[in-house]
Amino acid sequence: MICFIPTPNFMAKTIFLPFLMFALLVIFGAILSVNSLNITIDQLNLLALKSYISHDPRNLLVTNWSTSTSVCNWIGVTCGSRYHRVISLNLSNMDLTGTIPSQLGNLSFLTSLNIHNNNFHGPLPIELTKLHRLKYLNFNNNSFDGELPSWFGYFPKLQSLSLSDNYFIGVVPSILGFLPQSLTFFHCNCNIFHCNTKIFWLSVFEYGEISSVIENLTSLLYIDLSYNNLSGGLPSRVFDNFSKLQVLNLGWNRIFGKIPSSLFKCKELTYLSLYNNTLEGSIPREIENLTSLEILYLDHNNLKGEIPFVIGKLTSLVIIDFSFNNLTGEIPVVIGNMTSLERMYFSGNKLTGRIPTPPPSLLWYFVSRNKLVGDIPSSICNSSSLEVLTLWNNSFNGTIPECIGNLKSFGRDCTLQSFRITNNQIGGSLPRSLGNCKNLNLLDVGNNNLNDTFPNWLGKLDHLQVLVLRSNKFFGQMDNSDVTVSFTRLRVIDLSRNNFSGYLPTNFFKNLHSIRKGHENKLEPEYMEDVSDYIAFNYAYGLSFTVKGSELQFQSLSTMWMVIDFSDNQFFGELPRTLGELHSLIVLNLSHNCLTGPIPSSLGDLSELESLDLSSNKFQGRIPTEGTLVKFDRDDDELNWKFSILMGYGCGLVLGLSMGYIVFTTGKPGWLIRIVERVQQRFTKR
Repeated sequence: MICFIPTPNFMAKTIFLPFLMFALLVIFGAILSVNSLNITIDQLNLLALKSYISHDPRNLLVTNWSTSTSVCNWIGVTCGSRYHRVISLNLSNMDLTGTIPSQLGNLSFLTSLNIHNNNFHGPLPIELTKLHRLKYLNFNNNSFDGELPSWFGYFPKLQSLSLSDNYFIGVVPSILGFLPQSLTFFHCNCNIFHCNTKIFWLSVFEYGEISSVIENLTSLLYIDLSYNNLSGGLPSRVFDNFSKLQVLNLGWNRIFGKIPSSLFKCKELTYLSLYNNTLEGSIPREIENLTSLEILYLDHNNLKGEIPFVIGKLTSLVIIDFSFNNLTGEIPVVIGNMTSLERMYFSGNKLTGRIPTPPPSLLWYFVSRNKLVGDIPSSICNSSSLEVLTLWNNSFNGTIPECIGNLKSFGRDCTLQSFRITNNQIGGSLPRSLGNCKNLNLLDVGNNNLNDTFPNWLGKLDHLQVLVLRSNKFFGQMDNSDVTVSFTRLRVIDLSRNNFSGYLPTNFFKNLHSIRKGHENKLEPEYMEDVSDYIAFNYAYGLSFTVKGSELQFQSLSTMWMVIDFSDNQFFGELPRTLGELHSLIVLNLSHNCLTGPIPSSLGDLSELESLDLSSNKFQGRIPTEGTLVKFDRDDDELNWKFSILMGYGCGLVLGLSMGYIVFTTGKPGWLIRIVERVQQRFTKR
């Protein structure tokens, strides 16, 4: 038997053990108490923020930020796993309105603060400088105002700073001098005034010299100073120390002079935008050094000379935009070797010669408003995924390639959405293959020498919205009993200045469902455009229509614009009553035809009509007086009918309303007076 006899030393240690256990429990309890206290502090500070929010339309914080649940479970809140403190606050896209309280600066463990796309306003509290751990800060798209703070340098770990689309003011150079060296992302465009891709305002800061702004940002990977009021030239060596720069956006400023040669030392650049400045000189050959470049915007400047042949070395380019400069010479054939290229914008220059074969990857091809010649090559069909082809305002001749509607990619049928060749000398007929383009929504072949009948076969295209055949040699009748014509989405049709004949197509008007239903349920106008990379590309840009006797050109085309123009043809017979069912019609021009008979009272139902031209026809009888919408008014109605008769025989400039012979025999029909008054009111507002 072995006996264990405790020694005095062991007994002392045994006696001390309970005290050790007690001490550990006290320390552990203290830690728990401190953590609980810290969580309570974070909770109180966030509740203070909640109290400064005056509008929470979706009740996201009202119902979720409650003392009955852990702050770590609140919406938008993330806690760290080690100390269980709030490390991230993301309230973006919640439609919140309010101000930022000073208590937010007490979230001492916060590393990320994102409240973009709300309506926070007022100045930023200086107490935010206590957030020493902050790495990510995004205040984009709010309504903050006042001086842009110079205390961002107090965030020693800050890596990303986004302050765009607010109302900050200040001078850029003095602000940027305080930015921390750790910063790699700086996004600060569109301040002072609200600005977006549709409405461009001069914005941010007062007249900072661009060179003094740039030279302080050498540690950045991403620079976006677009939509500002930065001015001056770019010194040739200003980018010498930007070897790590990946994104540079200086668009929409007042920068002038030449593109600096040092820019082409930034070999890590993937995105370069200098658009909408007043840069001049030629595109440097050194651009070939930017082999990582994927997006290149040099449009809307004063660049001249030829497009350098070395552009073909930029095989990673996805988007290239040289539009609206003064470039000359031919489009380099090496464009066809740029296998990643999807969008090419060369419109609005002085380019000559023939268009080269595009790369197979190309989706958007813009070369309008140049001096290009020759026929449209069938090799253009090599771009089997082509979506937008814009060739208008050149000197192309020949015919439209039949293959244009047979484009197929990866088993998909024709992907063409927009095809525009107006203002050329193209002849022949419309390729029937266009009937394969199920996604086609805009077809503009006006002002050419096309000789064909009306393309009833396009009626099966469910997405077709705009059809312009004006000023060609189209002929024959529109009605065809052998073809099922729908055109249900069509809202703009211009057949003017052709040789169409026969009766006005009643069934055609009945099927124009978009004009019949219109935009009654749309609160905001929509446009025929594609928004890519925060820039809106209006593929309907430059479309023109005759309105009130004048040619009206559109920068962008709203889907609310409803037009029927059959003028200058040889249509005969009476006006169909179904015209009065096109309730959203804005422009109706049937002038210079051979129409006869009475004017149907149903025209009084065209509540949106702003321009009506029925001049130079052979209408007979009196203005209709029957029905609830058609009645004569008293003699004090303010309309000079003699003047309107003269204008009706002229070019139609009576407030956009040319009526001609229809007012020959009678007084003042109320329905017509109301249309005139509505035109006056609506266009005065515009």
